[in-house]
Amino acid sequence: MTREASIIELAAWLETPPGRYLLAWEQAQLDGAVADLFGFHALQLGLPQLSGLDANRMPHRWLALDCAPGAGEEACEDRPDAPKAIVALHCEFDELPFEAASLDLVVLPHALELARDPHQTLREVERVLRPEGRVVILGMNPASFWGLRQNLGRLRGKTRHPYLPRLSPTRERIGYWRLRDWLRLLSFEVEGARFGVYAPPLRSEKWLARWRWIERIGQRWWPVLGAVYFIVAVKRVHGMRLIGLARQQKQLKPKAAPAVALHQRRSHNKKP
Repeated sequence: MTREASIIELAAWLETPPGRYLLAWEQAQLDGAVADLFGFHALQLGLPQLSGLDANRMPHRWLALDCAPGAGEEACEDRPDAPKAIVALHCEFDELPFEAASLDLVVLPHALELARDPHQTLREVERVLRPEGRVVILGMNPASFWGLRQNLGRLRGKTRHPYLPRLSPTRERIGYWRLRDWLRLLSFEVEGARFGVYAPPLRSEKWLARWRWIERIGQRWWPVLGAVYFIVAVKRVHGMRLIGLARQQKQLKPKAAPAVALHQRRSHNKKP
């Protein structure tokens, strides 16, 4: 299965009951995470079905669409319901058309799973983010009930109608702890993380709605078994000094006057 076919299959799967169930949880997490993030420039990489920047108030927002050959024209169409402040652009995710340290926020909804080179894509995100900028990542959790059903079906040879969208044969889903290691190597600090979607791997919208009550129980008793993970990380630059803090410390630094006064006091105590 090629990368272009994986993009098409993901778009089709998101229109199924499980896909809509997962999108609803992801949309709620993104709206809460990006609403209070301030800055000037924000970017979302792929997945136009998810409105990752609508709740954000940065003046310059872009939606990057992957127009890989064979992905289909529908994968590169602008979202008709997107706010006018969000501009769509077409580019490769591992070669972003932005200067270094120019963005304040980058949202990656399943972008690493479909990227040509997920390591290079993450390095590009680190390059374009300014110090203290944030990256928000969403990914399928292979160690979940949904991932378990996918693996069992593959072992039984039932690959014609898989539960989750498939990746290319040479790719595997990126686990939560593995992704945290990648972020740490790139000097990112994980600021917050959570799992979600604990409903059984069902195909019926009716039955998925009936199992919605299990979400709160899953977060408490088996949090790492959610079908999707959500990570917010901050780009840290070691050795960087904030100008405002440096000026404040300089103003608070005591002057050398007491030392001069002490010298004069000693000189008066000397006998002629």
